[in-house]
Amino acid sequence: MELDVRDLPPRERHPRIFALLDSLKPGEHFVLLNDHDPKPLYYQLMAERPGQVDWAYLEEGPEVWRVRIGKR
Repeated sequence: MELDVRDLPPRERHPRIFALLDSLKPGEHFVLLNDHDPKPLYYQLMAERPGQVDWAYLEEGPEVWRVRIGKR
C-alpha cells in the first residue's frame, strides 16, 4: 500500500499519515511518498507513538522520498 502525499496541502499531510498508521494492524506497513525528506514526521511519530513504529528509507530524493512505515 502506498500513500502519496505530494499533492496534498502541507497541513493535511501529517493527519492523513497518522490516520493510516493508526488503522494498521501490528506487522502491517505502508510506503509514504513525499517531495522532501520527512525527517520531522519521523521525530513526531517517535514522540507520539514511542516503540510502535518501524521506519526505513527506500529512496532518498532529491525529488522523491519513499519511506516504509510499519506498525509494531
